[in-house]
Amino acid sequence: MKLKEDINPLLLQVFRSVVWVYSVITFIPWYFFSGASTNLEWARRMKARSVSGHPAGPYRAINSQEKLVAWLHPGVDTLDKMFAYAAKRFPQRDCLGTREVLSEEDELQPNGKVFKKVILGNYNWLSYEETYQAARTFGSGLASLGQRPKCKIAIFCETRAEWIVAAQACFMYNFQLVTLYATLGPTAIAHGLNETEVTHIITSKDLLQGRLKAILCDVPRLQFVIVVDKKLSSWQDIPRGIMVHSMDAVKEMGSKPENSTDRREPLSSDIAVIMYTSGSTDLPKGVIISHGNIIAGITGMAERIPNLNETDTYIGYLPLAHVLELSAELVCISHGCRIGYSSPQTLADQSTKIKKGSKGDASMLRPTLMASVPEIMDRIYKNVMTKVEGMSKFQKTLFVLAYNYKMEQISKGYSTPLCDSLVFKRVRALLGGNTRVVLSGGAPLSAATQRFMNICLCCPVGQGYGLTETCGAGTISEIWDYSTGRVGAPLVCSEIMLKDWEEGGYYSTDKPNPRGEIVMGGPNVTMGYYKNDTKNREDFFVDAKGQRWFCTGDIGEFHSDGCLKIIDRKKDLVKLQAGEYVSLGKVEAVLKNCPLVDNICAYANSDQSYVISFVVPNQKQLMVLAERMQVRGTWEEICNSPSMEKEVLRIIKEAALSSKLERFEIPVKVRLSAEAWTPETGLVTDAFKLKRKALKTHYQDDIERLYGGK
Repeated sequence: MKLKEDINPLLLQVFRSVVWVYSVITFIPWYFFSGASTNLEWARRMKARSVSGHPAGPYRAINSQEKLVAWLHPGVDTLDKMFAYAAKRFPQRDCLGTREVLSEEDELQPNGKVFKKVILGNYNWLSYEETYQAARTFGSGLASLGQRPKCKIAIFCETRAEWIVAAQACFMYNFQLVTLYATLGPTAIAHGLNETEVTHIITSKDLLQGRLKAILCDVPRLQFVIVVDKKLSSWQDIPRGIMVHSMDAVKEMGSKPENSTDRREPLSSDIAVIMYTSGSTDLPKGVIISHGNIIAGITGMAERIPNLNETDTYIGYLPLAHVLELSAELVCISHGCRIGYSSPQTLADQSTKIKKGSKGDASMLRPTLMASVPEIMDRIYKNVMTKVEGMSKFQKTLFVLAYNYKMEQISKGYSTPLCDSLVFKRVRALLGGNTRVVLSGGAPLSAATQRFMNICLCCPVGQGYGLTETCGAGTISEIWDYSTGRVGAPLVCSEIMLKDWEEGGYYSTDKPNPRGEIVMGGPNVTMGYYKNDTKNREDFFVDAKGQRWFCTGDIGEFHSDGCLKIIDRKKDLVKLQAGEYVSLGKVEAVLKNCPLVDNICAYANSDQSYVISFVVPNQKQLMVLAERMQVRGTWEEICNSPSMEKEVLRIIKEAALSSKLERFEIPVKVRLSAEAWTPETGLVTDAFKLKRKALKTHYQDDIERLYGGK
């Protein structure tokens, strides 16, 4: 969607005339030297087709019509072989980087709160050879502490270099790695540890102190806690029978000749990871992932990133317990890239933990590759647009004209180097200024945000689609494809069928595009859920050829060029009292683009005739609105004000109508939440997906009030 051009029509015509003259003069030499015609051909070509000729599929990428691809290099079919291959090929190149903490200080905020701020130095790097040796000695040390091949070991830790070192050690020694999100609640943590019967856990000092310590007595089989931090405290109140070691101490044990053991190399079919999901509906489920599954998944992902090589730099800040981040980092390691670690609190110069005047991680690292989730991209989009609104009229006009001009150009497959260097350079600098590919996953990215990021970050921002159950691999849009709202064609490791869903009215025979539940097959489809035969029978099946398939519960449609679009989710579809079906996810995706909305949960009861919503408002926008309406009070009082609820609802309805939502899809009542929804509140997952069950429980009184019960 174009930005509104608030400018005198005569001046607008003059501007367009100047642009036209500039385009005429520069077009021919630029067209031939830039390869624009080739890019346009690649963007428009057929990317996948049904191998059966039937609209239900299965659909495969054009370059894997005969056979799905399962590995990057011949014979490299396990994760330990992949890392050994990379260490041998790129021994002296930087592998894992961590910034040095120079100082920490408390900073008093105007509202009385105290924020901890840090000043960070340069990145310190481990080479591929050093990382390989660290993993080898750590694995040997774990074996000397009684960890056995094909037995489970848990990691409960923030995203950092030590996480990957520990994971590679487990892959080398055929220890089955159990991953848990660092933001899970105590019940979920204890559930994962007890279900897998782990005796060893790898964690950090902060997580041991803040989360693990309270539940250690609830995990009776636990014997060893390995803390990755270099500076160790003396631990008090640790239950008897549990030993605490530092990672360095375990490495030292592993380096001793008397502790050296013969390594039992894993097979491709052996379990590499049991990855616990974020638990968006109930207690988290453990997904069993083999070495071969992950190798196939990262093979498919790597094929979609052109010219991926050892000169690339990736910034790692998403949870490594999430399949998107783990897969992305393993893709990078397989190609000799370097990975610099960060966190959402230190990512950019303006991030919450970065002291004013010092550099965030992206500015220091200047990554070329990055994975993100829609929540973070939505924040960047809204922050930049808020700053644009505060510009002088001349600056705002220049930005809007450049934005709309570039949108027209990229839709034709053309680049805009002048606009990029004069107008969008500062926005691009938010992520270091060197990014060439950004991949969004974990949840649907709105068309408005994707278009904005493509334009302002001056690099392709593609969407991917995958699940933990498919190793995060499924589809990824190509860098030449600047269309929005689609997730690309199937990867070379996977194929997709569309299964009719009669209740929702989706059929593979629909026109103009076949639609149905997405069912994914291939070597990347995992081994199933741990100790959950009922769900395994519901969600997984094996075909006559022995290939595994997973029923995703997502509804998709295939476009004529073989690209997939996610249009619905079975669990998000609610039938209203009058028989209309409402897709809650669709309503939320549309309304999240409203500047007043930071987050939103649409809700509907089948015995009611209308939709309601819970909204986390943008604080800056709501305070401006409150001042205009002369509503005063604390943040909580403003959010609880009936007049504010009424006005926000009016604005939301306008946004819904302009986005062409149906009348029955538009929320009729709204509740403003003064509390932000973060993984720590338990209302969203680590990927910021809504936990609908938790939200319903949290707002039960409001649901009854909004539906007239109270």
